[in-house]
Amino acid sequence: MSNQYLLDTNTVIYYINGVFDEKNSKIDDIFENSFNISIITRIEFLGWAGYREKNLFESAKEFIDNAHVFALDEEVAEETVNIRRNQRIKIPDAIIAATAHVYNLALVTGNEKDFKGIVKDIHNPLP
Repeated sequence: MSNQYLLDTNTVIYYINGVFDEKNSKIDDIFENSFNISIITRIEFLGWAGYREKNLFESAKEFIDNAHVFALDEEVAEETVNIRRNQRIKIPDAIIAATAHVYNLALVTGNEKDFKGIVKDIHNPLP
């Protein structure tokens, strides 16, 4: 089991919106010590249309700028192709899954079903 994590977009959104139970110190620890995301998560998170107010967008950008962002490099692209050839999965999810695989990261997501059988180490932070 990995001690480093890759956060899916939904986890980042849930976290910033205070969805997690205050007793869930593990999620706080993950964000403090392993705030890793795919470039896809950065794009999805900052591309949300709800950030019409400039101050909301700036706050979101400041928050996500604290993350370590894994780029869509050649190795991740090749793994994404392999996943897509063998599984019915949306391209953004395939890129996130490939990033977790290439960098040996556990995936933290509220959408376990989207990644089941694709990512070995999945953690669902939802209560």
